[in-house]
Amino acid sequence: MDRFDHLEHLDKHLVEELAQVARETVRDELREQSRKRRRTAMLYAASGAAALYAGGAVALAVGLALAIGLPGWAAALITAALLGVVAYVLRGAAHSDGHHTAHRMLGGTPPATPPSGLGMPYPPMPQTPPEAPVDPDAPHHRA
Repeated sequence: MDRFDHLEHLDKHLVEELAQVARETVRDELREQSRKRRRTAMLYAASGAAALYAGGAVALAVGLALAIGLPGWAAALITAALLGVVAYVLRGAAHSDGHHTAHRMLGGTPPATPPSGLGMPYPPMPQTPPEAPVDPDAPHHRA
């Protein structure tokens, strides 16, 4: 065993070197992926800002068009109400995608397993026996 003691140092060095190479490779890959995602996020943010300003311009145009025949306050109130209705409709469309309602129990049966896949989320409901026929002559009191 003494003749292999000097190889133990080489094994440790090789393992450390391989771990360092693996860390650098993973770090470089994650850096590249995060750079791509950061660029995508910035483009989405710029798109959202442009859409916000476009929506503001449309709301202003609607308000000014209504102000031709109405007082300014009435035109602004109608424009605000229209924007509120649009927001409500968009919110309803977002909730009807099924992403948020998939795990709710709206009168149906609960899901067999939770989304995590770790088994039953809670114990099953005990089955109640069917109602026995009621004897009309029996006393009616509750224990």
